[in-house]
Amino acid sequence: MDTSQLAANPSLAEVEQLIIHEKQGNCVPVFVQFPADLLTPCMTYLKVANNSKYSFLLESVVGGESIARYSFIGADPFKVTRTGPGQDIEGDPLVVLQKELERYKYVKIPEIPTFTGGAIGYVAYDCIQYFEPKTRNPNLTDPLKIPESVFMLVDTIVIYDHVFQNIKVVSHVFCPPASLSSNVVNLSFVYNTAVAKARRVAKLVLSSQTPEPVQKPIELGMRASSNIGKAGYEAHVTQLKKHIVAGDIIQAVPSQRLARPTKLHPFNAYRQLRQVNPSPYMFYLDCGDLQIVGASPETLCKVERNKVFNHAIAGTVRRGKTADEDARLSDALANSVKDRAEHIMLVDLARNDVNRTCQPATVQVEKLMAVEKFSHVIHLTSMVTGILREGKNRFDAFRSIFPAGTVSGAPKIKAIELVSGLEKERRGVYAGAVGRFDFADDEMDTCIAIRTMTFKDGVAYLQAGGGIVFDSVEEDEYAETINKLQGNVRTLDIAEQYHHEQQKRARAE
Repeated sequence: MDTSQLAANPSLAEVEQLIIHEKQGNCVPVFVQFPADLLTPCMTYLKVANNSKYSFLLESVVGGESIARYSFIGADPFKVTRTGPGQDIEGDPLVVLQKELERYKYVKIPEIPTFTGGAIGYVAYDCIQYFEPKTRNPNLTDPLKIPESVFMLVDTIVIYDHVFQNIKVVSHVFCPPASLSSNVVNLSFVYNTAVAKARRVAKLVLSSQTPEPVQKPIELGMRASSNIGKAGYEAHVTQLKKHIVAGDIIQAVPSQRLARPTKLHPFNAYRQLRQVNPSPYMFYLDCGDLQIVGASPETLCKVERNKVFNHAIAGTVRRGKTADEDARLSDALANSVKDRAEHIMLVDLARNDVNRTCQPATVQVEKLMAVEKFSHVIHLTSMVTGILREGKNRFDAFRSIFPAGTVSGAPKIKAIELVSGLEKERRGVYAGAVGRFDFADDEMDTCIAIRTMTFKDGVAYLQAGGGIVFDSVEEDEYAETINKLQGNVRTLDIAEQYHHEQQKRARAE
């Protein structure tokens, strides 16, 4: 296919009407489209991201078994922001992000009712110190030594539409405010540049060759080591129960981290993870010197046309080995007094968080204690929503919710302080957020960074925690973290075995 002949939409005249005559904004998406029936999101990612230092793939499976409509793929961001100690920028990562994005007055077009560009990346759990200064703990060690946030700003992405089996490569006609006010903008040049960028990426996607990740020789038998072990985790549970009895908190969420050496290419881990643990938020972020691989079940903060969504997950049991056992475990979870009490605490906390930036009359629990099944566990889940009030924006909503009560506790600030004092380490990406902030200022979508692996310097870091309440049993709580880690542990084992066999066969030929 000759990509130079792909039709671009909307037309130059239509873009001119939106920007110059109607003055609706200064940023309009333009796209080229072609069939995707012979392509997959992973193939598309590998073609687009080849030789790029920074790239991403965002996918989704809803309800445990239905593929969401869109996958998003991008590489070669026009700017990358990295914040934290030793980085160019320190402090609240949302300040710089908001400044970068506020230049864009995005014009939505009906042909693309979804994300078309903006900032994609992560905010580490430790950024809570900037949103709630009382939680700052200067004595924490930093074993991973990664930035507190990394965001890729992209204006050209690939949108894979699973419903209509087509691909839209989208770029943007952006006219900076200064150029519009001085009437010096050459709209035709800007439009043609955006279309050329879209066609150039389309050519990559439609190329006949799919470059594969360079996989180093696999070493089997690598074992994971915990930063605290079973005894250490159970001791944390005991200490937190004492604080609950004393009335300091009603719930807290300690965690343990596994360090798992591996020669596995991070994208090969992602390819396996999407088979082992299909989830509402599946993502691969290549941030240069580290990679984030995840399959999270839980929305942290989502904003659609200024409506805020927050997902609460609390209450967990393992999946059954048969359909009958699955049903029995689901019923037991739904009727567990302990799990229901833990869940209601966190729903109340979610309502409070959403209420901080939303119109109180609009805050509601749209779904309460539904039983949802995932690849390795069954959860109780709820959804809280609200409409942003006048003078508040998506960044305010994010700050008010971050981190989720399901990975911190209640009351949130006190629980964070107590857990931080026990863990004595920065958490990094775990329990923070991964997602996107759109060019559209009333749209964003972030998940809680759980069921997530951070790859750095030949080690995969996995972390999980659980909600501790008055009647928690230490051994059971430790087992819950192991259950939650199982999907990622199994992913690494299966992927390593597969690539080891592939390499063994290649040597024999």
